[in-house]
Amino acid sequence: MTYEFLQHYWWFIIALLGGLLVFLMFVQGANSMIFQLGKTAEERRMLINSTGRKWEFTFTTLVTFGGAFFASFPLFYSTSFGSAYWVWLAILFTFIIQAVSYEFQNKAGNLLGVKTFQTCLIINGLLGPLLIGGAVATFFTGSNFTVEKANIVNDLQPVISQWANGSRGLDVLLNPWVDIFGLAVVFLARVLGTLYINNNVNDDAIRGRIRRHLLINAVLFLVFFLAFLAKTLASDGFAVAADGTIVMEPMKYLNNLTEMWPLAVVFLAGVVLVLFGIVRTLLKPHYVRGIWPAGIGVVLVVIVLFLIAGWNSTAYYPSTADLQSSLTIQNSCSSEFTLKTMFYVSFLVPFVLAYIVYAWRSIDSKEIDRQEIAEDEEAY
Repeated sequence: MTYEFLQHYWWFIIALLGGLLVFLMFVQGANSMIFQLGKTAEERRMLINSTGRKWEFTFTTLVTFGGAFFASFPLFYSTSFGSAYWVWLAILFTFIIQAVSYEFQNKAGNLLGVKTFQTCLIINGLLGPLLIGGAVATFFTGSNFTVEKANIVNDLQPVISQWANGSRGLDVLLNPWVDIFGLAVVFLARVLGTLYINNNVNDDAIRGRIRRHLLINAVLFLVFFLAFLAKTLASDGFAVAADGTIVMEPMKYLNNLTEMWPLAVVFLAGVVLVLFGIVRTLLKPHYVRGIWPAGIGVVLVVIVLFLIAGWNSTAYYPSTADLQSSLTIQNSCSSEFTLKTMFYVSFLVPFVLAYIVYAWRSIDSKEIDRQEIAEDEEAY
């Protein structure tokens, strides 16, 4: 179990958590369509109770994703979460208003009105995936930061990472390709959201609207995602030379896929699963399990995107301000002792996943319908 193995292992764990996070953003996707899928107050309440029973899975995975990054690649954490904090604060804010909206929209004494809190859920449903997708896009497009490790001995200003301008990360949204990938994640979340509602809410009126919105969002997702993917695979990438310097390599990410060909196979399998879940739902009106093949496919595709961004001597967090400040899994990771200790701790992950599966099945033991919402005193 070498230091190099541990670095690659923990980048895979980051990729897995990233894939699970994107899948679980079906909560945000469904929330963004509250008024499109639910035309009456009762229908909207069914939708909100459906996602309201899962939103904590998404938020917990987001926190775990950030915590894993902090523990395994602390220099990324200090650079992105510390220097580009306005983006992450905006993401956190959207999740805070989501939690508040679930709890207070139907509470006695709500002076703002139910629709105000439902609008907040829509804001979370749109901005959350957009900003998280934009943050992930910078793994391929680069960000405007510098890293100077020698500053750690500076008693007056021991700051290693700094953003190269005063925007604190918001400038990445000026890159159109960052926005394109962010929009791809938004529409992907909406696709997953419609598939999830189709599976979880037993109501003919709502299910009757699913296919139209699924088709529209699936087409928009494919347009934005394929545009970003084509551009990324055809562009120069940020490679790590034998001496550790960062150099530009033509079609680096395409080379990563071909050189690590099993990842290309997994990527194609993921794409097929996503398309299968979408197409079968569109063609079979009574098919309601599309969320599962599509969800598994999304996890596989996202894992591969993370791995080609960090494995095979690739700088996973490139700097556009100073190329040699770019972060790699070698120059930004924790010590070998820390990674090895966390390696053993990671053996608990299957037990955590088993608990999530158990809790999920318990929550979904009965599909949500109008009768349950009317009789459940604890419903949102």
